[in-house]
Amino acid sequence: MTSSTGTQLHDLTALEQAAAVRAREVSPTELVEHSLARIEALDAGIGAFITVTAERARAAAARADRAVVDGAHLPPLHGVPTAIKDLNNTAGVRTTFGSAVLADFVPDVDDAVVTALEAAGTISLGKTNTPEFGFPCYTDNDVAGPARCPWDLSLLAGGSSGGAAAAVAAGLLPFAQGSDGGGSIRIPAGINGLFGIKPSRGRVSNAPYSSEVTGLGVQGPLARTVRDAAAMLDAMAGPVTGDPFWAPPPPAGESFLGYADRPPGRLRIGRYLDSGMPGADLDPEVRAAFEDASALLASLGHEVEDLPAPPLTEGVFPAFEVVWALSGTTLPVPEAAVPRLRPLTRFLRERGLALSAQDAMEAMFTLRLFARRFLQATSRFDVLLAPICTLPPRPVGWFDADGDGAADFERQKRYAAFPAVYNVTGQPAVSVPLWWTASGLPIGTMLVGRPADEATLISLGAQLEEARPWAHRHPAMW
Repeated sequence: MTSSTGTQLHDLTALEQAAAVRAREVSPTELVEHSLARIEALDAGIGAFITVTAERARAAAARADRAVVDGAHLPPLHGVPTAIKDLNNTAGVRTTFGSAVLADFVPDVDDAVVTALEAAGTISLGKTNTPEFGFPCYTDNDVAGPARCPWDLSLLAGGSSGGAAAAVAAGLLPFAQGSDGGGSIRIPAGINGLFGIKPSRGRVSNAPYSSEVTGLGVQGPLARTVRDAAAMLDAMAGPVTGDPFWAPPPPAGESFLGYADRPPGRLRIGRYLDSGMPGADLDPEVRAAFEDASALLASLGHEVEDLPAPPLTEGVFPAFEVVWALSGTTLPVPEAAVPRLRPLTRFLRERGLALSAQDAMEAMFTLRLFARRFLQATSRFDVLLAPICTLPPRPVGWFDADGDGAADFERQKRYAAFPAVYNVTGQPAVSVPLWWTASGLPIGTMLVGRPADEATLISLGAQLEEARPWAHRHPAMW
């Protein structure tokens, strides 16, 4: 399906789609039908979706059509298709959490982020693929199988927002909601050539449930452009009464999208290549992507310098592992169904249940103390620069082919050695797609901001996108 200008509708950014709806150049129904047709044609080979809610989306599009015809007030993203990660509750829509144990679960409540995106005018086409309970940094499960990278379908799309990233990279959606507890937005964004934002702790509400006990998990956008991601963050951001964390909003009259049109000024950027993770050796392509990003930032007038010491202190990785395993102790799974969990989930659950209360509290204390000291030690920098993954995208089955949950976890630790520290500190971080390998695979690089300073990351991301445009780069299936 094409727009009035002859452009394929999926070539339009989310903001361009919203503008076309306002100008009555295209209807919400046309946008939804175009995306549904692409899902029908392409997703069997990608695995981006667990559940497609075509009839619900068509009904929502019809209501959105009537609002346009009636001249009603239109929210900023009126009629734009998106989807919700299957770790998020959606009232009346199957929500599996990537687990065969919950394959038929239908919640009676929406998560706050679902409500916020609907209020902004977006139309969800379904639930995107995610690994079981979001634990791995890749997406595969016993419900829908793997989410594959559209740039090479033999490779994993990353995780745990792998379905969301694959859907956007393949042009099934202009943008999608994800979540990130240890890299789960940044990893798949980097693998799939997207701009992904892990917001600050407290920027987007996790109400009414989710991971606020550990403080690690946040909700955020995956998009092809910085401006689309910023617009989606505007739609998602804001507290709900009872939230334990708050991030201060932009100043009155400002928006995250507005920062995408504002130069960042000269920034002091600290870079590092040593994650502190034993055995996490960098592939030459990852190092090349990092050095290229460093050179580009310097060429734009920023002051780029090496951090004086590795950013992680001894003890933070083991403490993070303990807290990660704690999340496996409260899974909504009856004891009789535990054998049906995947090996990694069982491993983390058993590890968590074996911990004492003292183990748990000491690990939480270690993370909180580390976060305070890390922020103090890096406070002179406006932005930090680091890789995301240590290796290019991995083949399907690379992590878990042997069925050993403990070995799977060890591979993930070495592969995704960089992102989780910023879930501990609560800082905002983005994945920027600046590098493609000789074989045509994207490798993202991570930028990290000061606490609650998504604005600088969005301004800087937009500057990088202008200097080295990437939105025109698409996989062959596009």
